[in-house]
Amino acid sequence: MAKKDGKESREERRARRKEAEKAQQSSSAMEWTKSIAIAVVLFLILRSFLVQTFVITSGSMEDTLLVGDMLMVNRAAMGSPIPGTSLRIPGYSQPERGDILVFDPPHEETLKLIKRLVGMPGDTLEMRNRVLYLNGDLVDEPYAVHSDQPDEMHPWMSWQRDHLVDGVDPRSYAPTRDTWGPIVVPEGHYFMLGDNREKSFDSRYWGLLEDWRLEGRAVFTYYSYNKDSYRPFPALREVRWNRIGRGIS
Repeated sequence: MAKKDGKESREERRARRKEAEKAQQSSSAMEWTKSIAIAVVLFLILRSFLVQTFVITSGSMEDTLLVGDMLMVNRAAMGSPIPGTSLRIPGYSQPERGDILVFDPPHEETLKLIKRLVGMPGDTLEMRNRVLYLNGDLVDEPYAVHSDQPDEMHPWMSWQRDHLVDGVDPRSYAPTRDTWGPIVVPEGHYFMLGDNREKSFDSRYWGLLEDWRLEGRAVFTYYSYNKDSYRPFPALREVRWNRIGRGIS
C-alpha cells in the first residue's frame, strides 16, 4: 500500500511540474505578446508624430538630393497631423526660408513631395530668365542646377494672376517656367521650388502650399545607392557610402 501511495505521489508531483511548466510558458508567451504590442505602438507613435523616412525617386532636387537617397525627416519640428482628425500637434519650430521640406501637394492627394522653401508669407517673388528675386533683391542660390532645356508655358500657371503685385495687368500676364511674377505670397502659404529648376514640377505650376500640408523637415541621408544602375542588386552593389549620414541643406 505504501508503494502504491508513493507511486501516486510521484505521479502527482510530475503532474504539478507539467502544470507549472505550462503556466510558465503561458506567462512567457504573454510577456512576449505585451512586448511586441508595446513596440508596435511605440513605432506607430514615432512614425506618426516624430520622424518619417522618404526615398528620392525623381531628379527634381539634384544635385542636393539624388535618386536613391533615403532620408530621415523630422516631423516633430513643425508639428504633425493626428490621423483620422483635423487636429495637429504643434511643433517646436517654424518653417524657414531655405528649408528642404516634405509635404502633401495640393494637386495629388496620394503623393508626397520634397522641395526647397523659397517664399514665406508676405514675400514678393519674381523670376527673370531663371534668376530668382526675393522682395526685389537677387537671391544667391548656389544649390540651383540649370540645364539647356528650353522655356515653356503651362496652363496651370494661370493661378499666379490672383497674386500679382499691384500694377501688373492680369489680363496680359503670361508666365513661363523661367520668367514669372512678381507675385505676393499670402498669409498661411509658402512657395516651393526644386533645386533642379528646369526639371521640377513645383509651385510655379501647381500653386502655393498651405501651411497645414507640411509634413516635416529633411534632416540627413541614412542610406543611398545608385537606383538607376543596370547592375543586379544595386541597393547592395551601388552604395554611395559618401552620402550616408550626410546632413541636408
